[in-house]
Amino acid sequence: MPAVTDPAPPRTGRLLSRVLLIAVLFLGALWLLDRVLPPPLPGPDDGFIVLARDGSPLRAWPGADGAWRYPVTLADVSPRYVEALLGYEDRWFRWHPGVNPAALARAAWQWAGSGRIVSGGSTLTMQVARILEPVPRTPRGKLRQMARALQLEWRLSKDDILTLYLNHAPMGGIVEGVEMASRAYLGKPSRALSHAEAALLATLPRAPSRLRPDRAPQAAQAARDRVLTRLATFGIWSPEVVADARIEPVIAQRLQGGWLAPLAAERLRGQVRRSDRRGLTRVASTLDRELQSTVERLLADRASVLPPKVSIAALVMDVDTLEVRAYAGSADFTDAGRSAHVDMVRGVRSPGSTLKPFLYAMALDDGLIHSESLLIDAPQAFGGYQPGNFQADFSGPVSAAEALQRSLNVPAVDLLDQITPPRFAARLATGGLKLRIATGEQPNLSLILGGAGVTLEELVGAYRALAAGGLAGTPRLTPDAPRVESRLMSEGAAWIVRDILEGGGHPDRPFIEAGGSAPLAWKTGTSFGFRDAWAVGVAGRNALGVWIGRPDGTPNPGFFGANAAAPLLKDIAAALPRAAPAPRDRPASVQPVDICWPLGTATADTPAPLCHRRRSAWALAGAVPPTRPDRIDGSSLRQALWIDPASGLRTVSGCGNGQMQEFARWPVLLQPWLAGWLPAHQRPPDWKPGCAPMDTAPAATLRIVGLTDGLRLRPAPHQRHVSLKLAARGAQGTVHWLLDGRRVTPDAGGKLLLDDPGEHRLTVMDGEGRHHSLRFVLDPAADGRVLR
Repeated sequence: MPAVTDPAPPRTGRLLSRVLLIAVLFLGALWLLDRVLPPPLPGPDDGFIVLARDGSPLRAWPGADGAWRYPVTLADVSPRYVEALLGYEDRWFRWHPGVNPAALARAAWQWAGSGRIVSGGSTLTMQVARILEPVPRTPRGKLRQMARALQLEWRLSKDDILTLYLNHAPMGGIVEGVEMASRAYLGKPSRALSHAEAALLATLPRAPSRLRPDRAPQAAQAARDRVLTRLATFGIWSPEVVADARIEPVIAQRLQGGWLAPLAAERLRGQVRRSDRRGLTRVASTLDRELQSTVERLLADRASVLPPKVSIAALVMDVDTLEVRAYAGSADFTDAGRSAHVDMVRGVRSPGSTLKPFLYAMALDDGLIHSESLLIDAPQAFGGYQPGNFQADFSGPVSAAEALQRSLNVPAVDLLDQITPPRFAARLATGGLKLRIATGEQPNLSLILGGAGVTLEELVGAYRALAAGGLAGTPRLTPDAPRVESRLMSEGAAWIVRDILEGGGHPDRPFIEAGGSAPLAWKTGTSFGFRDAWAVGVAGRNALGVWIGRPDGTPNPGFFGANAAAPLLKDIAAALPRAAPAPRDRPASVQPVDICWPLGTATADTPAPLCHRRRSAWALAGAVPPTRPDRIDGSSLRQALWIDPASGLRTVSGCGNGQMQEFARWPVLLQPWLAGWLPAHQRPPDWKPGCAPMDTAPAATLRIVGLTDGLRLRPAPHQRHVSLKLAARGAQGTVHWLLDGRRVTPDAGGKLLLDDPGEHRLTVMDGEGRHHSLRFVLDPAADGRVLR
């Protein structure tokens, strides 16, 4: 009969159950301890760094512990460094659970045999635990470190633990992490480390203060060579690689706190804080490190010759991508006397005349002008507003291109009056250029001379339209910023205005690009009281702008756009990277056309006798608008007059045997400038005696009194000037005095002091557009009449 096996005794089952229960309780206790006493992992906002477009740091902020780090991932670091680190510190890192029993046993045996610690037996995970939570080098401290290492291995992957070491390993002073150490000491990213450099940085955390390569290169080299020997011994690197690495000397740059684009970085840091995005410690910008450094150096050089409290701001933007390549919000971030902390790229200031290109573009699009339209640069009043030019003189007849290039004020105000200020401001706003006007105020004619507030950033974005077919854009400071474009002008208007600003806008004399940097189409501006000096433009594939002034708005007499900002803008344009030229094909909507002054019509449509001056112009969309009559006489500039055939004098119907003859009339306000250069046959003839209408009676004639034509003057003895008594007879309305085309204002007694020798032309104009001129000579060496 077969034997019967008795079942397992009850004692064995109970024992197994107890073991399982104890194991569960033990693991549960460990889990509870892990939750109650978690490892001190670094927070998500531990430090902050802003990067250039090539990944190099521009500005960094330390973590809460004051350490400087450049956070990287494992993929960002050279495999050479990882090989050197693991081969030297922990070859079994990928296999142990955080603690290596064999290494600990070896360390204990060495300690027992020598009476001192020969090796610590620490794994890389244990080193990370000690970095995150420093403990004393005692048996109790070692046990705590081991427990933390086990926690880390439980919670994190091996790559996560290695990444913590890469970013937090002590590298000397306040530098932590391989990337910050590589850039601080070696001037390169850790992905570009050589074998020798990888070995150097692998050993640095063992004694970061004693082995700093910038302070102790010989000690650092000796430690590096020990790493190389170990790597060769274990066959991690070949003998040939190690031999070559030993030859490489240890050369490190000294730690320095140089920053680039500090205000741009501060702006990006503020945006991240406002967005409440957690865990982001690196922000990539669009800034070009080399160009940024060049621009900051140019600004610092220029600031050295400016008054103490004057600052500078500059911005360079890529036309195609809208990405900002250089951003300098102040002249020198270290100079508190210049209010260096104030970001003037975003400061709202008066733009001076920098808005004029947009006005002329709008006038082109509205069909009001072509590039050579005859405009009036003469004293005018616009509802009580009487603008003058920066140089206080007037040029009389000027083309639209000349008026824009020379930044003449009166023609610009005249155009804005036709377009209307509210419509102009609205057009700019749709293009991203918001004009800040005082609360409760309405846009007025002063807009075009700086009577509103804008920012440098907005101006550069608007000028981009000149190089992008009329599309303005919002500058982008980060690669992921949205691309915002808006129509500011037509493609044809943008092309014509840029051509004017680059070379004058003459189809018959095209601008020839010289070798070297791309041509610069630029415009200056000066706000009232010399508070702001501007220069803005486009060059090649870049839009750029410069502002100079005091952030507190204090005037700077003598500093204006042309002499302060324009030279710096040209220097920045010359420093721009060479690139393939942007396409500059003339749009189909722009065509050259020959026109005639004073009528402004095409030569082909103008009878030869009425074409006083022939000019070559750019016309937009086939529009060739005629010259607009002035405010004094709104009648047609093309007039049929009665002429007496016998005398050639002007007459009226019924007075003699007059015949109709057509003449071209120049605007009344330009009459003072026509004498001397307009031939007699192109001017309406004088009236035939007895045949003039009643409204030309002598009583209505305007005349300068007290001076005669051709007078020679000299100062009184021991004086350098003469005192002219300015008086006019027959004036109607406001009286304007011009000396050599320059507006002058006599004192309360009607006197004007003059000390400039030579021949002069004095002109008086009244509100009806009438004028009278005479010439005189101031000659201190000649005998003549002395006026006091």
